[in-house]
Amino acid sequence: MIRVQDLRKSFGDIRAVNGVSFSVGEGEVFGLLGPNGAGKTTTISILATLRPADSGQAFVCGHDVFREPEAVRRRIGVVPQELAIYEELTAEQNLDVFGRLYGLSGAGLKNRIAELLDLSELTEHARRPVKGFSGGMKRRLNIMIGLVHTPDVLFLDEPTVGIDAQARSKILDLIRGMNRQGLTVLYTTHYLEEAEQLCDRIAVIDHGRLAAIGDREELITQIGEQDTVRLQVLESLRERLVTNAGSWDGVAEADVRRGKVQIQCRDGAAVVARLQQWLDSEGQHLEQLEVIRPNLETLYLKITGRALRE
Repeated sequence: MIRVQDLRKSFGDIRAVNGVSFSVGEGEVFGLLGPNGAGKTTTISILATLRPADSGQAFVCGHDVFREPEAVRRRIGVVPQELAIYEELTAEQNLDVFGRLYGLSGAGLKNRIAELLDLSELTEHARRPVKGFSGGMKRRLNIMIGLVHTPDVLFLDEPTVGIDAQARSKILDLIRGMNRQGLTVLYTTHYLEEAEQLCDRIAVIDHGRLAAIGDREELITQIGEQDTVRLQVLESLRERLVTNAGSWDGVAEADVRRGKVQIQCRDGAAVVARLQQWLDSEGQHLEQLEVIRPNLETLYLKITGRALRE
């Protein structure tokens, strides 16, 4: 549904997008993750035909973004980070205005508005001016506006910024539901837990370049992060276990820390199986064991560093 090849965009001396390439399959939720100023919004703006690129290729739904912008616009919905709604109008009126801009009218538009209000749980607030809505309600309406013309691809740029945890949860549920119905989503966010919960694959962009791409397991492999297996055994067995474990396939390091054996390894599950065999041979039982897998935050910080970005 989306194919990008060697996309580049500069603003003066700043290379906002610097040779970015990726593809997004039909029905996929694809996350674009990165610090402030990494190039996420610029990339989406180019794909949504809102900003020209300096060079490269980009296709959405089979249409060339640069040569067929009108065809692309008919197939996509865009939900910007800044709210794109009319505060003085009601939710119903907002959807009507944007629907008409897409050429919808009559009973078809009326039915679509009713469907979206129900989907976003805004039906009972349909005729209230939007200026009185909570932040979460405005965000949900903002997403519905992007869906009013039934697009095939939805671009969501930081759709949960500035709202509370309950509102964020509602929006994530909303996106999951739309995706189950076949909608392809390109999603940018600062919230690592959102990306981990929502996205089929994630691309980490930093300084305008793609630093890593894949699902969680693929990212772990690319970056070289390891599992940690930590267990409590009898003191008399610790050094012997460390010596044995250090020779096992996939084990990078084994040592004793704070009275526990700790093993850094490529595959925690495989090491647990070896541990069970070894302990059985020693007449001991496996207890107080934990396997710590790298999470998205671990991977993200390794890719982008820990320095604060503004």
